[in-house]
Amino acid sequence: MTDVALKAGVSQSTVSLVLNGMTGTKLSDETRAKVIKIAGELGYRLPDRRATGAASRRGKSAGLPVILYLVDEMSTSPHPVLSIDGAKDEAWGQGALVSVFATRTNESVESAVLSTMLSNPQVIGVIYSTIFTRAITLPEPLTRVPTVLLNCREADVPANAPPRLSSVEPSEIMGGMLATQHLLDAGHKRIAFINGEPWMDASQDRLKGYRRALTSMDIPFDAALVREGDWHVASGHDCTLALMKQPHPPTAIFCANDLMALGCLQALQQLGKEVPRQVSVMGYDDQEIARHTYPPLSTLVLPNYEMGRLAVETLLAELAQPTRPKRRLKVEGQLVSRGTVATRTLATRKR
Repeated sequence: MTDVALKAGVSQSTVSLVLNGMTGTKLSDETRAKVIKIAGELGYRLPDRRATGAASRRGKSAGLPVILYLVDEMSTSPHPVLSIDGAKDEAWGQGALVSVFATRTNESVESAVLSTMLSNPQVIGVIYSTIFTRAITLPEPLTRVPTVLLNCREADVPANAPPRLSSVEPSEIMGGMLATQHLLDAGHKRIAFINGEPWMDASQDRLKGYRRALTSMDIPFDAALVREGDWHVASGHDCTLALMKQPHPPTAIFCANDLMALGCLQALQQLGKEVPRQVSVMGYDDQEIARHTYPPLSTLVLPNYEMGRLAVETLLAELAQPTRPKRRLKVEGQLVSRGTVATRTLATRKR
């Protein structure tokens, strides 16, 4: 699905809407035809929409089995929605349905949902998800039902100990490395990093990836090139202005998400700097806005759809084989090269 989206120049959500035949959406006939054509060229096939697998085994009269999907928040970010899409598509392909509840981190709501839904005999398991990657304390009822963690992990399990539950998380350290390496491969050595809030796992791991990529090229870490933002446009703008005031400003800036990269682009335009001729910019997430900046933003995909799909695939596999070992799964994102990164040699020659 990511491959189709990248080649068609649209979002994963658009691909999902087109290939699932959703009506009532404001998609042009041209976009629909383009997605279908590219999907065919790449060999993409939707699963058989007839009830199969677990549903067939239960019999038509029993109805479809249900996977309970709990998420703490889904209205403040597009990321959980893509994970839900992946989970629903995988479940439907295997003859099951996904029932989604957003708890808003309200323990009373979470408890009510669990007591109500787990009493339903058609609920076969749970996907427990968080909007921010973090360690969680598992609600007690989930210790008695097949559960897979999505974008989170159990807080009281040591990192080197076997997990009690399987979990699916983004490979954030690798993401930070890939994004930084893309700039290094373009010949940049003075690379700034605008990070998110430092208490967050995603910020800590993307910074680790940034530092590891620099180390791999024998480039010393320079704390003066790192700024802490808050994931929003304004912080990307302000951090960029501060970075560019340095006596030796960076030739490239890696932003830990696309919204801060948008602010970075605005600040560089304000300063009269041409992107990518004078300064290269790299984002992270591949949000819809990344396709519509000028130039279009080079970024790294946060693999939300694949994570949701893999969480359901893992849950159903463990239901089919209860002795299957639990695993910590890390999902890597793809690098998307668009128009905001230029080779350092080329940029210098054109100045």
